[in-house]
Amino acid sequence: MRLDVIVPTYNRQDLLPLALNSLFAAEIPAGVEVTVTVVDNNSTDGTRQVIESFREKHGDRIQYCFEVQQGRSHALNAGIAATSGDLVGIIDDDEEIDPSWYKTAVASLAGGSLDFIGGPYVPRWSIKPPDWLPREYGGVVGWVDGGDKAVPFDSNYPGILMGGNVVFTRAVLERVGPYTTWLGRTDKGLLTGEDEELYGRLLAQGAKGMYLPNLIIYHHIPAERMTRSYFRRWCFWRGVSLGLLDRTRKLPCAYLFGIPRWHYRNALRGLLTTSRHLVVRPKDPAKAFAAELGIWDWLGLLYGRHFRKDANFKQPSLGVQLDG
Repeated sequence: MRLDVIVPTYNRQDLLPLALNSLFAAEIPAGVEVTVTVVDNNSTDGTRQVIESFREKHGDRIQYCFEVQQGRSHALNAGIAATSGDLVGIIDDDEEIDPSWYKTAVASLAGGSLDFIGGPYVPRWSIKPPDWLPREYGGVVGWVDGGDKAVPFDSNYPGILMGGNVVFTRAVLERVGPYTTWLGRTDKGLLTGEDEELYGRLLAQGAKGMYLPNLIIYHHIPAERMTRSYFRRWCFWRGVSLGLLDRTRKLPCAYLFGIPRWHYRNALRGLLTTSRHLVVRPKDPAKAFAAELGIWDWLGLLYGRHFRKDANFKQPSLGVQLDG
């Protein structure tokens, strides 16, 4: 069995070695071949030199792929097209895998009953988390914990498949198609939603997935993300992403002017709470800030659903993204 691990990267020459060292230090099960493919998404720093230094030490166990088209989705599709293993794992360039990551992935997918798996993101904080950080918004900085029990990814799972800690079978990716390129992070923007869109297609086509608490990655969280302004921007652009996504789908809930009605309730609650806290200091800063973020979610949804004009909803096919 062969497992290809794809690491999309952009201008992370300082953190990338940590990710790669963890990938080469983890225990590989007997009979399994692991190849790491780093997709350089048009970096302007020393990313290529970092990869070449690892190639000198690890040879063909690490491959370099260059994707000129900016965007995480483009980079992932290029990596998928450049590989051919039975399993496809994905981590981000600011993460490290647990030493048992390969063993967990292979043991879970080798039997053929599952098509994909995901797991928690354990934070490695660069500074102490502030008291205003709402736990329910931990995903803003990549702090994800689905609990300590293995549970299926289905309509009852209280979240989505997070694409920085995931392993697919090659067969399921070929069946559902690549990441959509009109969503996803670029060098300048905080557009998201590519993981959620793919997750929706996986479930719609009957793919079987499982959240595994022991499929662990460690996520480095920089100080610059631990600001209220970053959380506001992230929630706005998350809303834009969902607004764009809602142009192509309809959730099983009530809508008002193209937006799920519950977002209006959250925004109104946030507006009232934030107005009150202009004159009265909140007793619970995290709860108060979570209420405010509901406003930014709604504003982004409104913009994405009705006003964003540059989205191209054409779905790419696997293999068309590899340019270099």
